[in-house]
Amino acid sequence: MNIKSVIIFAFALVIVVLTVGLFSCARTVSVASNGEVPKMVDEDISIGVVVALTGQHAEPYGFPMQRGFELAREEINSLSGMNLTFITVDDQSTPEGAKAAVQHLVNQGVPAIVGLAISTHLKEAAPIAQANRVIAFSSVSSAAGLSGIGDFIFRTSLATNISIPSGVMVTQQKIGYQKVATIYDAIDVYSRSSNEVLKRVLEANGVEILIQETFETGDTDFSQQLTNIMAVEPDALFISALSQEIAKIVAQTSEVDFPDSIRVIAPDLTMDEVQKAGAGADGTIGFIGWSSMSDAPGNQTFIENYRAKYGIEPEPWAAQSYVTLRVLANAIKVAQSADSTAIRDALAQTKDLPTILGDFSFNPDGDALYDQIVLVVKDGEFHVFE
Repeated sequence: MNIKSVIIFAFALVIVVLTVGLFSCARTVSVASNGEVPKMVDEDISIGVVVALTGQHAEPYGFPMQRGFELAREEINSLSGMNLTFITVDDQSTPEGAKAAVQHLVNQGVPAIVGLAISTHLKEAAPIAQANRVIAFSSVSSAAGLSGIGDFIFRTSLATNISIPSGVMVTQQKIGYQKVATIYDAIDVYSRSSNEVLKRVLEANGVEILIQETFETGDTDFSQQLTNIMAVEPDALFISALSQEIAKIVAQTSEVDFPDSIRVIAPDLTMDEVQKAGAGADGTIGFIGWSSMSDAPGNQTFIENYRAKYGIEPEPWAAQSYVTLRVLANAIKVAQSADSTAIRDALAQTKDLPTILGDFSFNPDGDALYDQIVLVVKDGEFHVFE
């Protein structure tokens, strides 16, 4: 090669290097695991949605979640410039259905899956998403430790090991209970986790647990357990259960003449359970992640938009699902990519993001951090617990 050729080659090489460098400064593009350049956010992005549309979890969880996701999607698409589309799969209110739904969505090539309400379902299905490097972002499940399944697992609900310690601190200071009883679902992952955390936190605060009663998902008669609890005369009763059983237990406290001196505390109490429990719910205390009374930025606008679209009051699970998609969309925007790994990295860095739940962050495990609210039922309505 002569000197002139060498000079031309060197000049061309410099141009290539500068061009690549300038492009890299403008936007960093991560390469997907299959070697393809991932889609950018100005293209359609399909998000998997796993919710219960049939079975026992559809009415209390699945339908509100679906409404919250859809409202958020409409707002995101109209305001952000990105276009999110949904591939929705019914988990049929079973762990097997949740696993099949996640596998189907993984096969469809979605970068992220939202929904997965029940902790038992997330425990079974999340490993499928993790193994395929697909984000599983649960808007409702809260059993301790489930985000630890892997670095692609995130949750919006406050995990039991985060919500219960603060709830116990507030209620014990104001009620002063020293001896308590607990009742929990022995086969449900969330309920067992809640009871285990309660036991640990209560004992650490010098509270004696006099009795621990159990039942199983689907049970409808809790009179014997409540009678056993009344016999030991605790200061408070903690209920760890899913929606249907919470409503029935609270309702039956009035049927067995449960004394007012025993304060009833259900950490995940919502207005749905309050309405179903009727008069028995009066005085019941809940640890709540979202409230219509919150002055968090955008919360009242969310409530107005939800009412306008659906003609009903928003439910907590709708609010948390709304936040889930907004947080995911923010991560996609930050990542400037539809690649699941890039989105995961952006999600993990989420800190003090303004949401209708308050300033929203993730801890290193992928569990949400924000301030919860302690409410009490008076005359069928929630009030801030004083």
